[in-house]
Amino acid sequence: MSATQIGTQLVSLCNDGKSLEAVDQLYAKDVVSIEGQGSDEIPARMEGFDAVRGKSVWWLGAHDVHTMKATGPFCGHREDQFVVHFEIDVTTKETGERSQMSEVGIYTTANGKVVQEEFLYQMG
Repeated sequence: MSATQIGTQLVSLCNDGKSLEAVDQLYAKDVVSIEGQGSDEIPARMEGFDAVRGKSVWWLGAHDVHTMKATGPFCGHREDQFVVHFEIDVTTKETGERSQMSEVGIYTTANGKVVQEEFLYQMG
């Protein structure tokens, strides 16, 4: 699968509320995940399928997702990368605080799988 095909499938699964299935189907065993910010629960860098999948399971369990819209994939001159824009409306279960998030995920692929994801957030 090309990066564009992987990106198209990832966007479709996320928009269908199946982001965990996207990880299961599209991520490599040695995937690396890099967050714009780390926390006690989730470090900024995680390596390996089980750790990255675990991060997704934790995030979904810690939030009530009201809406999530994925747009893309956006592709450029690199055949191994694509970008997806996410708009997410969530309530954090622990605090009850509702917030809206806007972020992009930069995905790098190899051998038909996502080998790295990196998230950048809209700040300010």
